[in-house]
Amino acid sequence: MKRAFYIGRFQPFHNGHLTVIDRIIKEADELIIGIGSAQLSHDLENPFTAGERVLMITRALEGLSRPFYVIPIEDIKRNALWVAHITSMTPPFDTVYTSNPLVIRLFSEAGIPVCSPEMFKRESHSGTSIRERMRAGEVWEDLVPRVVVDVITEVDGIDRIRDLDRSDGDPSF
Repeated sequence: MKRAFYIGRFQPFHNGHLTVIDRIIKEADELIIGIGSAQLSHDLENPFTAGERVLMITRALEGLSRPFYVIPIEDIKRNALWVAHITSMTPPFDTVYTSNPLVIRLFSEAGIPVCSPEMFKRESHSGTSIRERMRAGEVWEDLVPRVVVDVITEVDGIDRIRDLDRSDGDPSF
């Protein structure tokens, strides 16, 4: 049995992530999804909580044909220990899927195989561009699964992002 590990911030989970997961499950029997920077929320780069991201992902993958696990992972700010931190927080896995150069380097140095899947329409399907569209009142809903739109609506995510933009991320506004 092959178990894959896919890590991202998922701020928010979007169709690009979904496309990568569809590719991964063609090669793996099970999937572990690590929600990176899980301790961060309520700032412009990381507006959603780990719990909200868990909701986005689990609802979007409800019909996935493979078992999957969604695990929030806090940053430790020590690259030399980061892979050990990840492996202590997750079920064992065989292969890492990421396109992040640092993550590729760290897992490769630890002797864990890494696949770098091609990103899907990276220009429009990035968390940064989607959050910017939300902030600017532009159309973004077609870039994420419908259930993610529902979660963002449920948690009042658009107003949160706009409030954070007005405060420059300073919670003392």
